[in-house]
Amino acid sequence: MDSTTVRGATIDYDDLGPSSGLPILLIHGHPFNRTLWAPQVTALTEAGYRVVTPDLRGYGRSSVSTGKVLLADFADDLAELLDHLDIERAVVGGVSMGGQIAMELQLRHPGRVRALVLSDTSAPAETAEGRRFRNRLADRLLAEGMDGYAHEVIGKMLAAYNVTAMPDVAARVLEMMCATDPRGAAAALRGRAERPDYRDVLAAVEVPVLIVVGADDVYTPVAEAESIRRLVPHSTLAVIDKAGHLPGAEQPERFNAVLLEFLAARL
Repeated sequence: MDSTTVRGATIDYDDLGPSSGLPILLIHGHPFNRTLWAPQVTALTEAGYRVVTPDLRGYGRSSVSTGKVLLADFADDLAELLDHLDIERAVVGGVSMGGQIAMELQLRHPGRVRALVLSDTSAPAETAEGRRFRNRLADRLLAEGMDGYAHEVIGKMLAAYNVTAMPDVAARVLEMMCATDPRGAAAALRGRAERPDYRDVLAAVEVPVLIVVGADDVYTPVAEAESIRRLVPHSTLAVIDKAGHLPGAEQPERFNAVLLEFLAARL
């Protein structure tokens, strides 16, 4: 684990694999941390890739910014992290909110993106109802902490049947959620409530794009992934069976096989 200061925040990150390997930046979702990607880091580094997994500001061991953190703030943090690591361009992957941050990186720093991996995410701007929900949830997390929320949503973060079928995975995901600082989670929720529409960004993307989705994702269903596929005609779509919103954790072998095949074929 390493750390650096970017834009006034201390960002903790892992930079693993051969320094000469193709760099891959993996962005976790809410309310997790970089260890969500542990199965992918192992598979990718064994295949010779250089893998960078940061804790976003407000998550994991990175410092917390209170108030509101926009997706643009996260994207600018990551661009500076790439500068710090002397990485000019990287394959940029993200799950859920991390996928939206990847799209924001494509919007704000397109020259840094060699390819996109978008897992279980959506492109349209937040709705008015969604903005109200995220701001109410931010208030709740600040008042109550993370535990109650985490136990309420575990059956949506994972496919409900996997909570009992995969107790070790469920326990790891719950631990990440409960360990998140509610101030960081709330700030990200308020910023995400203001997210822009990324559909025009995706329609103009010329780099390779992999879209992955759990077959039983209730937050961003397969239909959301298919809509991104239609926006990016040259993209690749993979549906991971027996998985929900976090297929990289629920079905790591299947997820990794799809990712490695994409990297080998398109890069």
